[in-house]
Amino acid sequence: MKETISADYLRQQKILHRDVNYGVASIAFGPIVADIVRRAHVQTLCDYGAGKQRLLNALRKEGVELTDYLPYDPVFPEYGPPQSADLVCCIDVLEHIEPELLQNVLFDLASVMPKLGFFSIHMGPAGKFLEDGRNAHLIQKPTSWWLPNLCLHFEILQMQIHQVMGSGFWAIVKKKSQTISEI
Repeated sequence: MKETISADYLRQQKILHRDVNYGVASIAFGPIVADIVRRAHVQTLCDYGAGKQRLLNALRKEGVELTDYLPYDPVFPEYGPPQSADLVCCIDVLEHIEPELLQNVLFDLASVMPKLGFFSIHMGPAGKFLEDGRNAHLIQKPTSWWLPNLCLHFEILQMQIHQVMGSGFWAIVKKKSQTISEI
């Protein structure tokens, strides 16, 4: 398995996760993900970068019950490794990835995505900072930068600019190796 997070950055993320207000974006995206779950008949969901599993609570609030909710977050090793699921969600995570490891993370996401993915990406600075003084959003780039990087691994099925957590976008994706008939 390719490295997706350095030891020092993992340590700094553990510090940030002590803040109860860190990792709240998935709550706002709950209704959108719930709609995808219903429309695509999703039974299993991998929450890649699950943090405190707020997406699961948001989905329950929307009346969504899954056969399997599979959280993954390196900060919470008890969740285990990322697992394959009908829908792989990566909400407000990619902008936090160390730039030199982004392609490894995108490859990892594609490896557990047999059907669909839902990614939200914030493009500006975060309101939080790492222990070393860097902004918590290590990658602050526009869609014109993000799309070519995503398209190395995924086909974009739908995309929308949003103001949910500030300037950003969300996308529904599938792996490049899939055909439309597999969706």
